[in-house]
Amino acid sequence: MSWKRRGRGRGYHHGNLKEALIVAALDLIGEKGPTGFTFAEAARSAGVSPAAPYRHFRDRDELLADVAKRGFETFADALTSAWDEGRPDPARAFERLGHAYLAFAREEPALYSAMFESGVAISDHPELREVADRAYGVLRSASEALVATAPAKSRPPAAMVSFHVWAMAHGIASLFARGDDGRRMLPMSPEELLEAGMLVYLRGLGMEDA
Repeated sequence: MSWKRRGRGRGYHHGNLKEALIVAALDLIGEKGPTGFTFAEAARSAGVSPAAPYRHFRDRDELLADVAKRGFETFADALTSAWDEGRPDPARAFERLGHAYLAFAREEPALYSAMFESGVAISDHPELREVADRAYGVLRSASEALVATAPAKSRPPAAMVSFHVWAMAHGIASLFARGDDGRRMLPMSPEELLEAGMLVYLRGLGMEDA
């Protein structure tokens, strides 16, 4: 299920207050960013009283944590599908994984912002931490498979590779691949930039044939 913006003005008509608030939050994130609106604005956007959101959420941060959780669930599923257990080989599957990362930032900008730019402390929300760890776990498993294709004497630590690749993919996604006004222009596609960066990185590790 996509969590892209639904459009304002729908309000709370379908009997599911929690979902209405999440949709309202996504709309507001798309317009103002994850820190640019209040809990009361989310209620107003959903068409309910300022007190109504407290039936489901302690405060705005808890609402944002739930939105981020939905984002990481979608993200983890997309990464898992792209990795496809490393088929047909780790190198090609790893390339798909990187493309999926960039595609998520492009296609789900509000969710991406809620996940990475809201300032919500993942450690304070166990369910959010669990699903965020699941998304990272796909990248960690992919890195382990990729590193295993290198000669044993020159294999770098898989954890280090996963963090480096995550930082590279996230930086390119945040600067050049996002689907909102924060995107910077490039003389190449974000996918091409990521592929070039990965090639330079793997060569630096002596894994250019990986």
